[in-house]
Amino acid sequence: MTDADTAAPSEAFQPLGNEIRTRILTALLDDERGPRSRTFSELAETSGADTTAGFAYHLRQLTDHYLRETNDGYTLTDAGVRIARAIVSGAYTDSVDRDPVSIDDPCPFCDEDALVAAATDNTVTIDCQLCERTLLRLPFPPGGHRTHTDEMFPAALDRLYRHRVALMTDGSCPECGGASTATVGYARADSSSDSGDAVSHSDSRSDSTDKPAQLQLDCLGCGYTLNCPVTLAVLDHPAVISFYHEQDVDIRERPIWNVGREWRETILSDDPWCVRVSTEMADEGLELLVGQDATVVSVSRF
Repeated sequence: MTDADTAAPSEAFQPLGNEIRTRILTALLDDERGPRSRTFSELAETSGADTTAGFAYHLRQLTDHYLRETNDGYTLTDAGVRIARAIVSGAYTDSVDRDPVSIDDPCPFCDEDALVAAATDNTVTIDCQLCERTLLRLPFPPGGHRTHTDEMFPAALDRLYRHRVALMTDGSCPECGGASTATVGYARADSSSDSGDAVSHSDSRSDSTDKPAQLQLDCLGCGYTLNCPVTLAVLDHPAVISFYHEQDVDIRERPIWNVGREWRETILSDDPWCVRVSTEMADEGLELLVGQDATVVSVSRF
């Protein structure tokens, strides 16, 4: 049983439309220790308000939902922390375009070193300049663009979405913490041009002559959705880690846009769903059978 103190969205967001109030919120963030407490006088000095009475009015608009008063002054509520961090990171205010950056990994389709990553309105695409395929299209937050250099940001994108796929496959949304579901189905025909949170391709090949399989991850709380090849959901499986360790390979070092040309996906059944995900190296192979909810139901060597 959970209790929720809920405010109407219009009531919650209305107080934020003022620069003095956003300054108050960000003044209560501490770069080193997280949220902090500040006195009335300290906040008044940082707010830019013309008068004490005017500042007090703005403070009242934020108190209870975004701020709470304590013996030490004022501090942020959970909602206040989230909003303050969103303001500082530019999550709702910054739209970032990024010039193409070369990626060291080869294209999984043509095997040429011609991959580039670029961003438009915070969304990163990784394309091959030779075979003209789009490997993926994924949002990347403004704070990530601002704090990662050109050399760093492809690896940061990879880490972010490997983490997200793993979390959602295990049942938790990285956006809101809500329960998430994993469902295997046929890939949408337009997945390669999806503008949402979709990993449109990996290098895993489908042995099926029909449409390939795709894993859809959905949050039941906030509606966040992420689509990816089934292969990406098994990369952290102990059997996979162990198999590649025996080959002196760390599979975790391979990015989601090229996990290895040796991977294959085969749809064995769609009623119920069963996808064979396999990999083979040095005449040794590993097979994982994946059910409709992305659970690995069987592991074998060949």
